[in-house]
Amino acid sequence: MKRLLFILGLTAAVLAGCNGAFFYPDRTQMSSPDQLGLKYEDVYFPANDGTRLHAWFLPAVGKAMGTILFLHGNAENISTHIMSVHWLPAQGFNVFLLDYRGYGASQGEPSVEGVQEDVAAAMRTLLSRPDVDPDRIVVFGQSLGGSIAIYNVAHTPYRSHIRALAVESAFASYRDIAREKLAAFWLTWPLQYPLSWTVADTYSPAAAVAQISPIPLLIIHGDRDPIVPVEHAKRLFELAREPKQLWIVPGGGHIQAFQYQNYRDRFVAWLKQVLSAPPASSG
Repeated sequence: MKRLLFILGLTAAVLAGCNGAFFYPDRTQMSSPDQLGLKYEDVYFPANDGTRLHAWFLPAVGKAMGTILFLHGNAENISTHIMSVHWLPAQGFNVFLLDYRGYGASQGEPSVEGVQEDVAAAMRTLLSRPDVDPDRIVVFGQSLGGSIAIYNVAHTPYRSHIRALAVESAFASYRDIAREKLAAFWLTWPLQYPLSWTVADTYSPAAAVAQISPIPLLIIHGDRDPIVPVEHAKRLFELAREPKQLWIVPGGGHIQAFQYQNYRDRFVAWLKQVLSAPPASSG
């Protein structure tokens, strides 16, 4: 039923020439970090256009090895997506969870362009904090957040502060994922190509991913992801330049890698590796 509603919503959105079908915000707070035994700080800050944004800052337990800027998927808000990263402070990492405009306690209405501004504002906020080492920041995005992160890291003026980028279950193209979803339903199958071409691909991850280099890139994807097929990860990996890694999770679904302890351990080891290496030179 959820998939059918997504397809119908996408159809209505593309007929209206709108990218809003990629966003399913929820303002209801489902949980809070303290309910998970975590220390945290509510952080409010403005985007360039004045939109008031909200985030949670989770401090590392002990001395921080680095800070993770976390970009969540397209539905709900950080109060549910915190389950993907709540375990990282205990491993020695600060985590900054951003709610895009229109999500959670953030003002405004989401758009692909606006969310890019939100990520830039979050990065500025992190760089201004005295408890954050500005040269030890890793961006981690899941699903839509991963696709947003690829374009952002490729184009941000703050890339000299980013030590690595990790994405999980990211799609390679807004237009292509729209076409695939339209093709999955008999009613919209005949219209998949004409309708998908109404979806702007200005912020296409596939067009941007090669520009991530020399920042290390990690792509994670389940080989049974029913939402974003694993072929998207393989395409992004092929287009990316070194240094890069691709982790295919056997039997994994959508953003499910960190349900498994071995992938948590592997991710922490990767974080320690990229943070211990000399910063990438963008020159």
